[in-house]
Parts: sequence; C-alpha cells; structure tokens
Amino acid sequence: MVDTMTLLRALMSTARLSRPTVRRSADGLPPDGAVLLDAPDHRLGPVLVAAALGDHFPAAALLAATRESADWERRDRYAAQLAAFARSREEWLQRWQAAAPGDPDALLVTAELALRRAWASPARAERLREVGPLIDAAAARAPHDPVPWRLALEHARGSGAAPADFEALWEQAVRRAPHHHGCHTAALRYLLAQRRHGSGPEGFDHCFDFAEQAAQDAAAGSLVRALPVRVAFARLRSAAGSGGVLGAVPEARVDAAADRAAELSARYPAGDPWPAEARNILAYVLVRRERWSAAVEQFRLIGPYATSCPWSAGEEVPGAEADDPLGRFLDAREQARGMAAAGALPLARADGRAAGPAAGRAASRVSGRGGRSRAGGHYA
Repeated sequence: MVDTMTLLRALMSTARLSRPTVRRSADGLPPDGAVLLDAPDHRLGPVLVAAALGDHFPAAALLAATRESADWERRDRYAAQLAAFARSREEWLQRWQAAAPGDPDALLVTAELALRRAWASPARAERLREVGPLIDAAAARAPHDPVPWRLALEHARGSGAAPADFEALWEQAVRRAPHHHGCHTAALRYLLAQRRHGSGPEGFDHCFDFAEQAAQDAAAGSLVRALPVRVAFARLRSAAGSGGVLGAVPEARVDAAADRAAELSARYPAGDPWPAEARNILAYVLVRRERWSAAVEQFRLIGPYATSCPWSAGEEVPGAEADDPLGRFLDAREQARGMAAAGALPLARADGRAAGPAAGRAASRVSGRGGRSRAGGHYA
C-alpha cells in the first residue's frame, strides 16, 4: 500500500510536469525518466492532490465549471480521470456523496467509478446490472450532458445490448452533442465488439466506414478526426494474432487513417496533453507499419505524455494485470528512434522485399508479445 505522503509527492510531481520543461535529446525526445503515464493536465493535477488529502471541493468546482460552460469534452475526460483515481482513493468521493447526494457531478463520477469496477470484476454481467440505475440518475440530474450517455453506451457494450437498443442510446447521445469524442469512441468500441463476437459485419470495413464518416463530419481540430486511427489500431492488434496479414484494402485504410491522424496531430503544439492519447495511438500504428521517421515525429510531439491506450497489453480487458504500458511505450520509442537513425525502410520497400527480422522484433514488442512486466491496467 502506498502511503499518503508518497502518493502526494507523486501527484505533485505529475502536476508540475503537466507543463513540462524537460531537457530533450538531439531528436527532440525527452529522457525515459521524464515520461509520465496518463498524467493529468494543469487543471486536474492540483484537484487530485486535494482529493488525496480528502478534499472534494476542488473536484466539485472543476466539474461544475465544465457543466455550466457545456465543455463536454473536458467534462468527460476529467470525470474519467477522477473515477480512475477514486478506484484506489475513494474517501474524498464518499465525502462528496454524503455532502451533496443529488449533485450531478458527484453522480457522474460515481457512475463512472461503478462502471470501471464492474468491467474489472469477474462477475461483470451481474455488476453491470447494478450500474444501470447509477447512470440513469446521472443522466436525469444533467439532462443536457452527453457524458452519462457515453457511460450508457459503454454499459450497453459490456451488457451485450442488441444493435437496436444501442442505436436508441446513440440517438440520445448525439442529440446532446453531435460530435462528442467520447460518445463516438464508445460507439466505435461497440462496433468492434460486435465484429469480434460474430454478431456484426465480418472484417473491419463497417468500423472504418463509421469512423471515416464521423471524422469527415467533425470540425477541424476535433479529436473525432482521429477516430479512424483507432480502427487501424484495432486492426493491427487483430493482425498480430493472425501472422500480421492485413490484406490490400485494409492496409490502405490503415495508412490513410494514420495520415489523417497525423494532420490532426500537427494542429496541436508539441507536449500538449489534450491530444496525447490520439498521438500515442498514431505512434503505435506508425511503428507497426514501420514508418519509422513519422513515428519518431509523433513521439517528439507526445513529449512526456504516454497513455495506457494503446500500450496496455490488456487494453481490451479492463483491469488486466501483469502489464507494462509505460515500458511498451519506451520500447517502441527507442525502436523507432534506432530504426529511423539507421535509415530503415518501411513496409513499402523500394526493392519490394519483405521487412527484415529487426522490424519483426519491433512489432512483437509493440503488439504485446514482449517487453518488461509491471503492474497496470486500463479501462477499455
């Protein structure tokens, strides 16, 4: 068990690094020791420090501000990060619930926390049934908020909801925020789950269709623009278990998704925590596609902000143990740096030959078949 002072020191260090001034190497990459996993931004960092001391008021003020300003994207992200923190430090949330039992922000974090715990439970189906009323309560207390509907979409995926039932929830979500990133990501995860379970269209074409249309409709700079690269990531994860074979059409769509995500990434400054997860997913895809120089550029833009997705080997199994997302990130970054410096060619080689064994070893580490082992977990 981590003692309170150790936890506080870690949190305050993370908060200071949320606007990092880090010495970088000649290729612009910060040293391994400066890289943080799932670090909060400069607004959330102090809130987590206060929560570690049992003070819920900063969290309440932060979420109330996002609700009152209809800043749904940040509200979604902050609620998820607060719930992740509460999985191991719940006292501050319990105080908040007791002080304001009908508070829509406390209800939202409570529902998110319950959903995460249900996903990680061996009795997932039974636990998810208990979560439904909590999500309903959060939605009822904030009728214009799309975030409870993102929770409802995730809940429907875990419960194996029929497509018609899922579509009814999706309609409610997009009515509140037509281009909400969290809801679109939840919908995409449902489509991917349907494909895996054999109750949806075979292959990834349907998932690409949905993601590409959403990206096309989204405003410039919206994280929804990176939705296709999430399908590319899922496709590459799937290919890792089938000998790495993608096929001509999916291969083209994977590369097109990466190019679109790179255009989005270029709109944000280097070291910005907001697009960090999209950049991490893009870096994963570029490494797996052996586009080394492009991967190094994304690692440079990521700076110190590694994210559990996509580097968690248990990304599809929330709460998976014996995982090492930070180690996988660092391994992939070092491999991309080495291969780019050596002038290694990508898959589309000028001589037409297959990629060499060094590239295969890199893909093995990134896809989760190698690397170091540390405790970790990720909510899908």
